[in-house]
Amino acid sequence: MATGRTDRVITPTTRSATQIMECHDCGLLHDVPPLQDGMRARCSRCGATLEHFRAISLSHAYAYSLAGAICFAMANFLPFIRLEISGRAQVASLVTGIKALYDQGLWELAIVVAFTMLVAPGLQILARLTVLAGLRMRRPPRWLPLVHRGASFVGRWAMIEVYMLGLLVAYVKLIDLAHVDLGPAVFAVVALMLVTVATGALLDDETIWRSFARKGLAPPPPKVDPRRPTALCEACWLVSNLPASGHGTCPRCSAPLHQRKPNSLTRTWALLITAAILYIPANLFPIMTVISLGHGEPDTIISGVIALADAGLWPLAALVFFASILVPVLKLVGLMVLLITTQRGSTWRLQDRTVLYRIIEFVGRWSMIDIFMISILVALVQLGEIATIEPGIGAIAFASVVIITMIASESFDPRLMWDVLNRHDASGRDTGKKGH
Repeated sequence: MATGRTDRVITPTTRSATQIMECHDCGLLHDVPPLQDGMRARCSRCGATLEHFRAISLSHAYAYSLAGAICFAMANFLPFIRLEISGRAQVASLVTGIKALYDQGLWELAIVVAFTMLVAPGLQILARLTVLAGLRMRRPPRWLPLVHRGASFVGRWAMIEVYMLGLLVAYVKLIDLAHVDLGPAVFAVVALMLVTVATGALLDDETIWRSFARKGLAPPPPKVDPRRPTALCEACWLVSNLPASGHGTCPRCSAPLHQRKPNSLTRTWALLITAAILYIPANLFPIMTVISLGHGEPDTIISGVIALADAGLWPLAALVFFASILVPVLKLVGLMVLLITTQRGSTWRLQDRTVLYRIIEFVGRWSMIDIFMISILVALVQLGEIATIEPGIGAIAFASVVIITMIASESFDPRLMWDVLNRHDASGRDTGKKGH
């Protein structure tokens, strides 16, 4: 009998299944039987997790979401950070940096920081709390599945953990220049980050949708004929048969259905080229300028790393170099490799290329460290002639690179890499679908 920590590998030839699932990374269909608490179904070809069932996850996730809502409110209403230099003090809250960016004409950057740090986390917390509270009711509202879909979307752009690293970099830059006090809001953000990670670790999307089905808010998974064309819903991960037209709507969440993401390669190429072009001004133009006693020099991303290294802060310099220089380059090169090999129909190291795609998808958000650092410094260091920090145009270009590469990785369909393999496995089941 499997324990709560056992991973169960489900082979694609198991035909006595209750539900057919498709691997979102390689497109292989699997018959997945009901799982016991704590068991995990993995793709037998690329190792991706198909389902991780946790019976008690909903009640625990509700408690964590409630705690997250409290921490989020505290983070917005309590003092965040205070700086004092030469007898002058400046206090900043979470919204101060956003306002400072807007006041200095960088409204594009203000929107990015506001959405990723305040709007997206707030909406995610509210939506999760609404869904989990609704599922505890005898007659939950019919619109809960729509709210859950919204939570899944905005959650991709919530960057609390990245903001905390940006705060660390800003703090280290300031402590040698001024006296810095961390307010209670900082600890509220740390607690929010922890409960957000815990909630995400507990929740399984399929468990939520099955809970909707038990409450009558969504239909149960339909029977799937593997001999007919199938499609994986990008919103709720349900596998269903496609109509003869090749397009349809998901029977569970009503999202549009396609065998593969439409125009995946073309869209990813367009976004990749755009990001590569913007990466040039992102490194050439200053991301901020520090002015002290009427004098100052602009800082680019590279000069900021050098300054940290010259100050002896090698671990922090390595962190900023990795997140702000190495990661964007690796994302651009990695996506280019995936696109070229996929278009050429190459079967070269398919599993390694799939792992590369997962890494690109995971690390994309961490390049926002510099942007969050700038928002904090701009909010704090506004002390007139004593010291002032002004954001630079390079920050807008760099934030654009981060956002566009994140969208590019979502636009790329990794299943297209595996479509070059044989279309039928030993059981006669279709293991690949023609790419778009």
